[in-house]
Parts: sequence; structure tokens; C-alpha cells
Amino acid sequence: MPKISERAQSMPASPVRKLVPYALQAKQKGIKVYHLNIGQPDIETPETALNAIRNIDLKVLEYALSEGNIEYRKALQLYYHSLGFTDLTPDNFIVTNGGSEALNFAISTLCDDGDEVIIPEPYYANYNGFTSTFNVNVVAVPSTIDTGFALPPMEEFEKKITDKTKAIIICNPGNPTGYLYTKEELQKLAEIALKHDIVIISDEVYREYVYDGKQQHSILEFPELKDHAIVIDSESKRYSMCGARIGCMITRSEPIRNAAILFAQARLSPVLLGQIAATAAHDNDAEYIRSVREEYTKRRNLLVDLLNGIPGVICPKPKGAFYCGVELPIDDSDKFAQWLLEHYSHNNETVMVAPMSGFYSNPELGKKQVRIAYVLKEDDLRRSVEILNDALQKYKLEFNL
Repeated sequence: MPKISERAQSMPASPVRKLVPYALQAKQKGIKVYHLNIGQPDIETPETALNAIRNIDLKVLEYALSEGNIEYRKALQLYYHSLGFTDLTPDNFIVTNGGSEALNFAISTLCDDGDEVIIPEPYYANYNGFTSTFNVNVVAVPSTIDTGFALPPMEEFEKKITDKTKAIIICNPGNPTGYLYTKEELQKLAEIALKHDIVIISDEVYREYVYDGKQQHSILEFPELKDHAIVIDSESKRYSMCGARIGCMITRSEPIRNAAILFAQARLSPVLLGQIAATAAHDNDAEYIRSVREEYTKRRNLLVDLLNGIPGVICPKPKGAFYCGVELPIDDSDKFAQWLLEHYSHNNETVMVAPMSGFYSNPELGKKQVRIAYVLKEDDLRRSVEILNDALQKYKLEFNL
């Protein structure tokens, strides 16, 4: 039997996907599962993107350029110009197979074995997987649900910096909490980055989906960070095209860009069909984005109100993205999430949630919390909360809580 690498053995399981086998078993028993666990919207992909795929007139599906085809990078350039970043050229963009590959490129470009990245927690669980792949250590700066997951004081970030620190990773707006950074907070992070000669990696894939008249501020707004900033972007959430696997890494730093392109060349090519769809999606998309934002706003308001109506449940109102970090009156969110799929149903229906233990560097901090994605229509969200309320009562009785 061949020996499995230590790297593979230390790779963390996805808290979002590790319960999939139990969901499949539930479905095989005829139970309907409401998926609150994953950021897969039920919003339709723009018709322009779908038509671009339907009407492809190619005789050969050839390799794309390693850095991404020029047509798509020009579409990205125009999009970022519309946001006010008119200095960006197609050369500032490296197209990737989803935002995940862009994060991998950023981490592998900046970090060697044993280096460190600082991340406010709870954070997107796959940051653990990306850093583990490259033997990079996560140094967490914790936030708490009782403050609505507000960002910890900036002094806490600076306390964590060592000679091994290469970057601070933020998600803005945040997954799993929906936290939205203020411009003042970003300014302080910029000052820390410059003082210690480290890079801010800003994951901005939920940029369009902020609520209550608020504005998302990008790390690109700080020209002094020219050599100290990387933005991660993706079309997955913007246009509800997760399966297209198209994202990008953006930087004004020529040394960072030149190093990252070597990793892009090593993986050969980003997805050609995805670039074709994404290029078309960017064409006259303002009405699409506006209508989707309105829909998510309604879903958020409904879900948060219903959840906070359940005794013992705490659900801060997120300012962006489409996730809630929720505390439940339970003993163990992993056990509860599995129990929902294995042993519980209400009128032959159940819900699937993501335990938040995997969104922390210390799993104990998320032991009573789950992430819930409001990516389902309002009727489905209403029914999901009804099921969750019933499940909590039965779970507490079964386990004497």
C-alpha cells in the first residue's frame, strides 16, 4: 500500500462539503433537503452568458492564454474602470479557474514553507485548505458573535506580526459572516501593511452584494499599496455561474504579477468556455446586478427576522454577501448538522447547514454556530426555518440539553 503524504493527511475537510454523503443518503430515502449550507444561488445565470455558450462558433476548443484571453481581460478592465480604477490595464489581471485558484496563486507567490498569514476569524473555511497545501500557517485574529462579528481592534493585527508574516487575508464583504469593512478600517490595514512590508490579499468576490445603502470599499482604493495589494475576484457569485470556474487575481505590482504568471503557466490554461460566458455576462449587466441585490436584501431580511424569532438563536444582520453566522442552542454544530441529515425529518423534509467549527482556526469557537446561506427563494427560506425550529426542539429533547 503506497504511503499517503503528510500534506494530504493534514488537509482539512471542507465543513461545507463533508456532509454531502449524508445529504445524498437522505435524498435516497426520499427526504427533501433544503440546502442552506453552500453558496450556490438559485438565481438564474444571465441569459447573455448562457447564449454565448449556446452560440459558440468554434471548430476547436483550444487552450486559452495562461494569463487569460485578451477579450475577457478587456471586459474585466472595463468593469474595474466603471468602479473608478481607471489606471488598470489587461496586464493587471491574471485569469484563474475560480477565485480559489487566484487565492492559491497569491499564497504560493508570497509564502514559503512555514510562513504565516494573518486572517480575522471566522473566515472562509477553504483558506485553511489553501494555506495547508503550501505549508503556510494561519494566525487568526478572532471576532465574536456578540459584536455582530465586528472587526477586532487594529492593534490586535499588529500584535500578531512576526518575521514570518507575509500577508493579511481579508474577505470583504465577508464569508461566513457578511461583515463589511469600512474605509477607515482598510486605511489602518494599509498603514500596517506598509509599516511591516507585507501584502493585503483582499477577497472581494461578493462586492456587488452589500445592503442598506452601504458601499463596498476595495483595497485598490489605496494607491500607496501599489506593491502591497492583491485582489481576488470571481464571477461565481456575481453572476450565479459557480460552475463556470472563472475568477481572477488583480495586482498593480509588477514583481507579484510576474511571479504569479509562472504558476498560471504551470497549470496551462484557465477555462475557455467560462471566459466566453463571463465576457458576455459583463455586457450591460447593471440591471441584473440591481435586481439580484434587491432579491438578496429581501431574503436576508426575512431569514434574519425568522431566525431571531426562535428562542435561543442569535443571528446578527449581515451587511453584505449572502451568509449569516448563526448561534444555536445546541452542544455541537457538527453533530447537529449530521443528525439533521441522518436521523431527522419533518414531513419528509430536512435542512442542511454548514457547521462553523471549520470556519475558525480553533474549532471550539464555532462549536455552537452554523453558517446559513440565503440563496433560496423566500418560501423555501420560510419553510427551512420552520424545519430548523422543530429540529432544535426535538434535538434538545433527544440529547437532554
